[in-house]
Amino acid sequence: MARDQWGTRLGFILAAIGSAIGLGNIWRFPYVCASNGGGAFLFPYFFAIITAGIPILILEFTIGQKFKGGAPVALGKMNKRWEWLGWFQAAVAFFIATYYVAIVAWAISYIGFSATQAWGADTKSFFFSQYLKLSEGPLNLGGIQLHILIPFLAVWLIGYVILSKGIKNGIEKANKVLIPTLIVLTGVIVVRGLTLPGALDGLNYLFTPNWEMIRQPQVWVAAYSQIFFSLSIGFAIMIAYSSYLPEKTDLVNSAFITAFTNHGFEIFAALGVFSVLGYMAGTQGVPVAEVAAAGPGLAFVVFPAAISALPAFKGTVGVIFFTTLVFSGFTSFISIIEAFTTGVIDKFNLSRQKALNLCMGCSFVISFAFVTGAGLYILDILDYFINNFGIVLGGVLEVILVGWFFDLEGLRIHANRYSDFAVGKWWTYMIKFVTPLVLGFMFIQNFIQNIKMPYEGYPLNALLMIGWGAFALCFVFGFVFYLMKGDPSVMLQPGKEEVSK
Repeated sequence: MARDQWGTRLGFILAAIGSAIGLGNIWRFPYVCASNGGGAFLFPYFFAIITAGIPILILEFTIGQKFKGGAPVALGKMNKRWEWLGWFQAAVAFFIATYYVAIVAWAISYIGFSATQAWGADTKSFFFSQYLKLSEGPLNLGGIQLHILIPFLAVWLIGYVILSKGIKNGIEKANKVLIPTLIVLTGVIVVRGLTLPGALDGLNYLFTPNWEMIRQPQVWVAAYSQIFFSLSIGFAIMIAYSSYLPEKTDLVNSAFITAFTNHGFEIFAALGVFSVLGYMAGTQGVPVAEVAAAGPGLAFVVFPAAISALPAFKGTVGVIFFTTLVFSGFTSFISIIEAFTTGVIDKFNLSRQKALNLCMGCSFVISFAFVTGAGLYILDILDYFINNFGIVLGGVLEVILVGWFFDLEGLRIHANRYSDFAVGKWWTYMIKFVTPLVLGFMFIQNFIQNIKMPYEGYPLNALLMIGWGAFALCFVFGFVFYLMKGDPSVMLQPGKEEVSK
């Protein structure tokens, strides 16, 4: 069965950028930056891009393109025993897909609410009580919320149609429309925000440097966390996407373009978000810090209140803002689905349609948990544990195994083969020393913190069942699929130049 390919290098880069540009760029980065030293945070932030973000992107682009497989097969060709790690990373992507779809569905609903500011004066009560109809806790499901079900089903259907058409005719074509449109819509928000009174207060809060904070280790950890989570590295996506690249591809330059476009978008979006928050703070007569928030609270509570406070074009700004959330979420969503679908296609030599039916079908059934009254609770717990433990551990193990037990110099030579400029020895040092040390520190720190204090005060049984349970299932998933018999023609031993040490 002939393997699909990207139609153009631009198509691949747009898809990679689309995966990297997600909801976290809009609602996570501005808050992380502002609360970790403002303008001073940009120093560790860009240092993290150079020492971790770009090196891992180059590594994953090279692995996928060289071994022509998603994470399980590509890592398995490098060393058969490493296939389980690829499935572990694919399992992480699987769990993320189940809840990511719900957030995109919420944003679709809010496009409609924006037209009339249906959220009223109390945006917090509207979101939590009237829209989500939150239950008493994460283990009290509270039934399916039918008003969320319609946009939820629409996201699944559109995603299924795009992915069914394959890499070139589905994902590539979709991103060629979605990414330019997303950038234009974000530009409208930025321009509108910068023209509001009080915008400068928001930008001052965001970018005024607090140089004392960069001496604190947690600020550097926050910078590496943002880079790692933002670039879609460590959980099978970029290996899957790059596996569809043709032989003569400039991998190094593609990684630099993807990274800097993604991070440029983060800063660009932050200008719009904090300009609007500065205006909102001014109208309420409070400091910007009091209205700033991260995560769903920013998007579905704070920003609707800010939209309602605008002097003009409220509905237009609201529709554009939530459309940007839908587009950024959607491009990431389809890449997350592709991450574990590619693994199944490769190992079992299934047709795309059969693999998609299996993978999306399972994810679809599980994702109904996020359309219940307990949906936000389950999402919050699962997102925290999968990001802080699943993604980080997958990344740590990847760089340690490849950096110390494989011919890393051979991968560097391969990456440079068709690149406009060569990546030097510094890349090897980053992969072998800096990245594993930083990510390992992050993992251990988060682990100790969660042993000492349960996350967000949730009941221990809920954290064990949903958070730690999902993390453990990633291991189970990894080993079960590793032990399953695949198509022997796919898992052929690599050539001599590709054999690990």
